[in-house]
Amino acid sequence: MSTADTTAPRARQEPAALRAFSRALGWLSALTITLAGIALVGLVAMMGWLVFGRYVLNDTPTWIERAATLAILAIAMPVAAVGVRERFHLSVLGLREMLPLGMQRWVALGCDVLMGAFGAAMAWWSWELVSMVGAFKIPLLGISQGWTYAPMVVGGGLMVLYAIEQVLHDIFSPEGPEQRGISAAFLE
Repeated sequence: MSTADTTAPRARQEPAALRAFSRALGWLSALTITLAGIALVGLVAMMGWLVFGRYVLNDTPTWIERAATLAILAIAMPVAAVGVRERFHLSVLGLREMLPLGMQRWVALGCDVLMGAFGAAMAWWSWELVSMVGAFKIPLLGISQGWTYAPMVVGGGLMVLYAIEQVLHDIFSPEGPEQRGISAAFLE
């Protein structure tokens, strides 16, 4: 009897290029979360200065409210894109879970493709906005109005990258989509 006859069938494995791509996006995801955390600390500091200026100095720093709006966008948009990778974006798992396993994979694949298309549209049209308003200045801050929409360009671009990763996992992974990301915790 040959050794080929006695060995168990090999489990389906993801391609090495996909594993490397996922590792790189893991680093990008960690960097995004780290930068968002730093921006969140800056946002809290700005709000503290606003309260101190308003109630202690009796001289409200008017620029902070506009800067805080930009900080919120800079935090929320890229972190929302990380949600695509980690699968903590809004998803109705109950409907998908009622389907047969084969259909669940197709529905997950379709959702990931739609998420990537949404990210691409968001990045594209936000870039159009950046281009249109880039020459105008934000009052009180003196920076380009384009910075208002730049986080949406970044977030949309990251959504596309993370959605591509999820689609590739949907196609090549031996695990089902329900076994990846944070959604797996809700199904145990």
